[in-house]
Amino acid sequence: MNKPKMATEKGVPSNSRVLMLLGQLERMNGEAMMRDVETARQVTAKIFHLIQTQEKSGKEVMSKGSSGMEVILASLENTRDVQTTLNILYILSELLTVGRGRRVGVFVSKGGTGVLFQILITASKELPPSEELMLQLHSLLAKVGPKDRKFGVKARLSGALNATVNLTKQNLQNTKLLLPCLQVLRVYSTNSVNAISLGKNGVVELMFKIVAPYSKKNTSLLKVALDALGALLKSKTNARRAVDGGHVHVLLALYQDWHQNDTRHRHMLIRKGLLVCLRNITNIKLGRKAFIDADGMRILYNSSTECLPVRTLDPLLNTSSLIMRKCFPKNRLPLPTIKSAFHYELPHVPAVGPVAQLYSQPPGGRKMHQLCDRPLKKVDDVVDESDDNEETDADTENDTENEEDEKDQRTANDDIETDLNKLHPKKNPGRPFEELRVYERFFLELSEDFQGYNFEPSKSASSTSSSSFSSTRSSRPIIVPTAQALSPKHVPITSSLEDRNPTKGDHKPPSPSVPAPAPPAPLTPLELDTIHLTKDQDRKEEAHIPSPDTHATLSSLTKAPSQAQMLEQDLAHVLECVSLEAEGALNTGEEVGREVKQEGSPVNATRHIQSPLLLGGITTRRVGGGGGSNWGSDCGSEGAEDEAGEGAVLEVPDTALLLPLHDPDLYVEMVKGTHSVPQYAEVAYPDYFGHVAPTFREPLQERVYGVQRSKIFQDIERLIHPNDIVDKVVYDLDIPSCPVIEDSGESLKFNSQFESGNLRKAVQMRKYEYDLVLNSDINSNHYHQWFYFEVSGMRVGTTYRFNIINSEKSNSQFNYGMQVLMYSVQEAISGRPRWVRTGTDICYYKNHFARSSIAAGGQKGKSYYTMTFSTSFSHKDDVCYFAYHYPYTYSTLKMHLSKLEALRTSQIYLRQDVLCETLGGNSCPLLTITAMPESNSNDHICQFRNRPLIFLSARVHPGETNASWVMKGTLEFLMGTSPLAASLREAYIFKIVPMLNPDGVINGNHRCSLSGEDLNRQWQNPNPELHPTIYHTKSLLQYLAHIQRAPLVFCDYHGHSRKKNVFMYGCSVKETVWQSNISATSSDLQEDLGYRALPKILSQIAPAFSMASCSFVVERSKESTARVVVWREIGVQRSYTMESTLCGCDQGKYKGLQIGTRELEEMGAQFCVALLRLKRLTGNRNHQYLLDLESDIIGTQSKVVSSSPTTYVMEEDEPSFLEAIDYSAESNDEDAEPENELAPEVQENPNHLDQLSDCETNHRD
Repeated sequence: MNKPKMATEKGVPSNSRVLMLLGQLERMNGEAMMRDVETARQVTAKIFHLIQTQEKSGKEVMSKGSSGMEVILASLENTRDVQTTLNILYILSELLTVGRGRRVGVFVSKGGTGVLFQILITASKELPPSEELMLQLHSLLAKVGPKDRKFGVKARLSGALNATVNLTKQNLQNTKLLLPCLQVLRVYSTNSVNAISLGKNGVVELMFKIVAPYSKKNTSLLKVALDALGALLKSKTNARRAVDGGHVHVLLALYQDWHQNDTRHRHMLIRKGLLVCLRNITNIKLGRKAFIDADGMRILYNSSTECLPVRTLDPLLNTSSLIMRKCFPKNRLPLPTIKSAFHYELPHVPAVGPVAQLYSQPPGGRKMHQLCDRPLKKVDDVVDESDDNEETDADTENDTENEEDEKDQRTANDDIETDLNKLHPKKNPGRPFEELRVYERFFLELSEDFQGYNFEPSKSASSTSSSSFSSTRSSRPIIVPTAQALSPKHVPITSSLEDRNPTKGDHKPPSPSVPAPAPPAPLTPLELDTIHLTKDQDRKEEAHIPSPDTHATLSSLTKAPSQAQMLEQDLAHVLECVSLEAEGALNTGEEVGREVKQEGSPVNATRHIQSPLLLGGITTRRVGGGGGSNWGSDCGSEGAEDEAGEGAVLEVPDTALLLPLHDPDLYVEMVKGTHSVPQYAEVAYPDYFGHVAPTFREPLQERVYGVQRSKIFQDIERLIHPNDIVDKVVYDLDIPSCPVIEDSGESLKFNSQFESGNLRKAVQMRKYEYDLVLNSDINSNHYHQWFYFEVSGMRVGTTYRFNIINSEKSNSQFNYGMQVLMYSVQEAISGRPRWVRTGTDICYYKNHFARSSIAAGGQKGKSYYTMTFSTSFSHKDDVCYFAYHYPYTYSTLKMHLSKLEALRTSQIYLRQDVLCETLGGNSCPLLTITAMPESNSNDHICQFRNRPLIFLSARVHPGETNASWVMKGTLEFLMGTSPLAASLREAYIFKIVPMLNPDGVINGNHRCSLSGEDLNRQWQNPNPELHPTIYHTKSLLQYLAHIQRAPLVFCDYHGHSRKKNVFMYGCSVKETVWQSNISATSSDLQEDLGYRALPKILSQIAPAFSMASCSFVVERSKESTARVVVWREIGVQRSYTMESTLCGCDQGKYKGLQIGTRELEEMGAQFCVALLRLKRLTGNRNHQYLLDLESDIIGTQSKVVSSSPTTYVMEEDEPSFLEAIDYSAESNDEDAEPENELAPEVQENPNHLDQLSDCETNHRD
C-alpha cells in the first residue's frame, strides 16, 4: 500500500496515525465513500478521537505543508451520510477551537465557508432537518464568519441566509439550536445588504420576540439576540421598521427593567446591547422623535446618574450619554443672525466665495447697525430639517472614528499636489517691472551711498534715556538713512508712522524722509539675545557659535540662568507697595498684610492715574467699590465719576521697570490712532498694564477622569429639569446702545468692547454658570475661536462655569492639557501684572446647537462645539480678563515698534516705513533692519548692499497671537547689543512685516480681515483694494525677484491650535512626489536639500522646536498661501510657515509644560540664531550638512512609507486618557466599541485624533 502523498511532506512524520487515517480517507473520496459508508464513519470517528485526545494530532493536520484540511473538506463535500458529515464537522470544530485565528484563516482560504453553506442548503431541504447537523453547522459558521470578509456575500448568494432564518423561526423554543442560529444571524447582519434583506424577512420582529425582561436564564441567548438586533438596526430601513412597530418604547422598558434588577451588574453586556439598539435607532430623525416621545431622555438620565459611582459601568454611561446628546433637540444659537454683530461696508463685493454668498442672501427683517445705514442680510441659521445626514453623520463629523475603510482604499492623500509642472518652482514676477518700480523706495538700502554720514560712534549712545512719550507719538529721533547729503547731527526729526501715513486708498508707498541723529540707549531689557544655544542644559562643555567675523564663546554671551528671574523678583518686590487710593478701595486679601514697603527705595514703583482715566476720549477700565464695569458708552457711565469720587487716584505699578518696551501712557496714545469698526473708546487693563511672564512653570493640565461626561450630563439636566434654568441675558452686543443688561447685582458683568476683544453674548444659565457666544469675523458668519473679554462682579471663592457654545473645530488642545488665560487687575495692582493659565474641568465636545449649512460650507447637519471651563476668583471687587491666548494688539505692536526705535545705536540701520493703509484705515508697518556699513568706502558700501535678504511676516491670522510674541522675540534680538545680534545684522538685511492683518487684530477677528476672507488664501491673486497688505507685500517680493535679489529665506509666523511644539512647513518636490502615486523621473526630483537646513538647525538649538512635526509636502489646498506662492512664483527655496503651538510641548526641555510668552519670544530669538548658523553653513560651502540632510530625508521617507502613505503630516500622538473622549454626538462605532474605558481605535491609531492638522487642512497654513 502506497503511503498517502500528504504524509510524505517535509517536516511531517510519515508514521503518524492520524495522517495514515487521513490518507485512507483521501483514497475513499468519491464513489467509494458513498459505497462504503460504514468504513467512512469509522475512519472519521477515529480521526476525531485522535484529534480530541492528542493535541499533536491536530497540529499535524494543520501544520504547514500538510494537505489534511483539503482532504477533510473534500470528504465533507462528497459524503451523503449524515453521521459521516457530523463526524467531519466534529473534527473541524475541534481543530478550529484552538490555534486562535490562524486555523480559521486556513479553513477559509481552502474554501471551507462555501462547503459549509452547501451542506446547510442540502440539509435544510430534508424534512425535518437533522437538529444535530444544523447545530454543528451553525456553530462552525459562527466561528468562521467573523474571519471571512466575504461571509455575508457568500451566504446571500448561496441561499444560506433564508435557510438560517427559517430554522430560527422554527426553533424559537429550542434554545440549544437557537443560540448558534442567532450567532450566525449576527454575522450575516454586519453586511448592510443582508441586513435589509433580513429585515424584509421579518427578522427584526423576530428578534423582538426573543429579547425578554430580566431573567437569570438564557442570558447568553439574549446577549447574542441583542447583538444581532443592534447590527440589523444600523440599517435606516430596519430602524424605521422598529420605530413603526413601537419598539423604541419596548427597548426603553426592557432597559429600565434590566437596570433595576441587575443590581450586581453581572449582565452589563445585555444592558449595553439594549443601549446599542437604541443608539442605532436614534440615528434617524424618526427614531429620535420616538425616543423623546417615550420619555427616553429622563429614563436614560436617571439610570445613568445611578451608574456614575460604578466605574465598571462606564461603557453604559458612554453609550447613554451619546444617545442623549444625539436626541437633545437641536437649537439655534441665541442670536438674531449668525453674521457678525459688526458690519463693515466693503468698497466692492467679490464676485464669488463666501463673502459674495453672504451679501447675496435675501434681506430679512430690517435690523440696522449703528455703524451703517444698510440693513444687515439675514443669514440662514435655521435648523436643518432634512434626514439626509443621518447615516453619514459619523463619517463626516467625527474625526476620530470610522476611518479604517476609507484609509484602506486611499493610497495617497487627495490634497497632495500631483501636477509636476506646479511642483517645480518657476520664477514668475507676474507684473511688469514698470509697475513694480514704485517699490524701489522701500529698498533704499540697496542704493544708499552714505556720503556725508559720520561713522564715529556717538558718545550719547550709551547714556540712559527717558521713557517719556509725547502725544504726537515718539519724541525720540531715529536715524532714517537716505541719500540726502546732510549730516545726521544737524537734522533731528521725529519719525512716526502717522507722519508717513498715506491717505486712505492711496497704496503707493511713500519714501522716508531725511536722516535723524542716533538716540541715547534706553533702559536695558531682559535680553533675549543672550540665550542658550543647545537643548541639553546639563552639558558641561562650552558651545561655540562662529559668526562671519568673530568666534564668540557661548558662555561669555549667556546670562546666568536665574539672572532674569532674580531681576523680576526684585522688581516685583518693590512693586508690592502699591495701593488703590479711592473710595471703596480694593481688598487684596491676605497679601495686603504681607506686603513690605521698602523705605528709601530708589525706584518709584507707582504711577498716579485719575480714575476713570480720560485721555483724549479714551477710557481705561476703572476698578471701583461696586466691583462692576463702568462704561464710556451711553450705558451706565453717567455716575461713574461720582461713584469713584471726584479726582480719585489709582496707583498702578510702573511696568516699565519690568517691561522696558512697555509704556502705559504711550499705549494709550497709540490707541488714539487705531481705527476700529465698532469705534472702541476703552482700553483693556491687560494691554494698558502689560504682561510680565511668570517665573513659575505652568504644566499641561491633567485631565480629570469623567470630566467630559459630567459636563454633558449637566447640559442634559437643562432639558430634564428646566425649572432650574435662569436663562437670563446679561451681555449682548446685538443691543449696541446698551450691551450690559443691568440687574440686581446677582450676575457677573461682561465686557468685550476694547481692541481685540471678542464676546458677543453672555447668558446666565444657572446661578454660577454662563453660556458665552463668540462673535463671527466681520463680513463672515463663522470662524469662532478667538475670545478676549472682561468679567467683574464676582464672588470670592465661588466656582463659576463658563461655556463657549459656538466653537467650530471638531477637536481642540483644550482636550489635551491646554488652559485658558486669565489676567487679574488686583494682581496687577499688587505688582504681578501677568496672564496666567487657569481653569479646571476643561473639555471640548459637540453640543446641541445646530450650524447653518451656509456657515458650515454647505454641509448639512453640523453642530457647534462647547469649550467649557470652571474657575474661581481670589479677590473681592476684582476685574478679570479671559483670553484664548496671550493678547497682542495692534496698538501694542505700534508701541513696541516705537520703543524699538529707541534701541537703535549708531551701528544699527533701522528704517520703519508704512507699506500701505488697510481697509479700516490703519497703517501696515514695514521694517528694515541691518548693520550700518563700517564706513562709506566702496568696499564697505558694496558689502552692505549685497547682503542676502531675509523676509519675515506674521499675524496674517488675528487669533494666532503667539505669532506676534515670536515676532517680538525676533525684533528684540535683532535690535539687541549682543555680538550674535551684531553678527546677524552684518550678515543679512531683514525686511519685516510684523502684522499682515491689522484690521482683523483690532476688531477681534479670529481668521479674516475686514473683507471677510482668509488673507493667507489670497496670495495667488490679491486684490489691491480688498487685500492691500497681501498685495503690497507680494509686490515687494516681486520687485526683489525682478532685480535678482529674491530673499534667501521667507518665513511667515503662525500659530497652531491642534498640535504641540513649534515646527515648520516648507516646500519640496521630492517629498511631495514620495507621498503621491505620480511617477517622476530622476530629473524631476532634482532638488537642493537646503530647504531642510533651517528647520534642522532649529531642532538642534531651540528647545520648543520639533523636527518630527515638520512637513515639506505641497498640497493643492495650500497653493494660495504665502509659503507656496513665494516658493513657486518668487523662487524662494527656503519658504516656510513656522507654526507655534497655542498649547505646549510634548518633547524637549519644555515637555509637559504649557507655552508662555517667554518661550515664544525665545523661539523668535532662536530663529535669528539659526539664521546665523545657516549663514555659516552656506557661506563656507559646507557639503557635510547636505549629506546629513540627505540621510534625514531618506530616513523620513522610509519611515513614512512603512507606516501609512496618508500620514504625510505628523499626528499629534496624544497620550490616551482613561476615558474615551467622544467628540461627536453621532458616533457609529459599535462594532469596535470596547467594554473597557478606552476605545481601541484611540489606543492603536492615535492619528485618528486629528490626522490632518488644522494648519494643513482647509483652514490653515
